[in-house]
Amino acid sequence: MAQMAKALGHPARIAIVQYLLKQDTCICGDLVLEIGLAQPTISQHLKALKTAGLIKGNIEGTSTCYCLDYEKWDVMKSLLSPLLNLETDNNTNCC
Repeated sequence: MAQMAKALGHPARIAIVQYLLKQDTCICGDLVLEIGLAQPTISQHLKALKTAGLIKGNIEGTSTCYCLDYEKWDVMKSLLSPLLNLETDNNTNCC
């Protein structure tokens, strides 16, 4: 879970995941225009997301098409959901 959360710790990676969720299909090369970052930067972020297991990449010709790994995405959601849904007493005595 920590590796997946760390992979989402950068705004560009969140933007990439949001775009993939919105498209709901594999994408090939659209990210540079959509995200507005240079190709090497996009590639670096895609590598981090792929290493964390959040996305999959398939080589098609001279390019790689990426999509969310929905199985891993669901695992991450199920691991984070209990943490995010913890009830607090909103203690105002803290710092």
